[in-house]
Amino acid sequence: MTMEPILNYLPALLHGAWFTIFVTFLAMVLGSVLGAVLALMQISNSRVAKAIARSYTSLIRGLPLLIQILYIYFGLPLLLGVRIPAIVAGTIAMTLFTGAMLSEIFRAGIESVDRGQTEAGRSIGFTYWSTMRLIVFPQAVWRMIPALANQFSITLKDTSLLSVIGVAELTMSGQTIYSMNFDTVRVLTMVGIIYFLIFLIVERLSFALERRISR
Repeated sequence: MTMEPILNYLPALLHGAWFTIFVTFLAMVLGSVLGAVLALMQISNSRVAKAIARSYTSLIRGLPLLIQILYIYFGLPLLLGVRIPAIVAGTIAMTLFTGAMLSEIFRAGIESVDRGQTEAGRSIGFTYWSTMRLIVFPQAVWRMIPALANQFSITLKDTSLLSVIGVAELTMSGQTIYSMNFDTVRVLTMVGIIYFLIFLIVERLSFALERRISR
């Protein structure tokens, strides 16, 4: 097996990998904002807020991500009369799905912090939101790092589903290459290796943060 085909495939695959990482980070960042809001709604005293948050997370988590991607890409343009670029539709779907998943991680992390912390914050004059932002949430974030790293890995692999709407992420880049030259095994092997290397980097960073916290 010569190295020439591998070197020829690498630029296109690395470009696809960059797209994969970009969409993953964007979905995680935007999904974190959505997830935090949903988590706070779930632990609030408002029945309406709880009902909305729980209904949303149940619906999104209960539907396959592929269906959500297809619905946003093909369904929304029919309803709105506006064509949505594949990368935008894919990112929206990934963000909505990731936000629902992260909301449960955030909720569990917040509830893991001793309630005495909240009571202490309120007793010194902090508002509920100030207590959550300055006291509870910073403690919860450190406890959520392993779960967040795991969700990042899941989101990274889920981006492969965007290939069905033509987003040129890593899996789609591989499909494009082997559809032209039929070098399927070698291309898929390279795709798998790149996914694994990205996952390995995230895993090592997570372990390093966990060790730093435990000191």
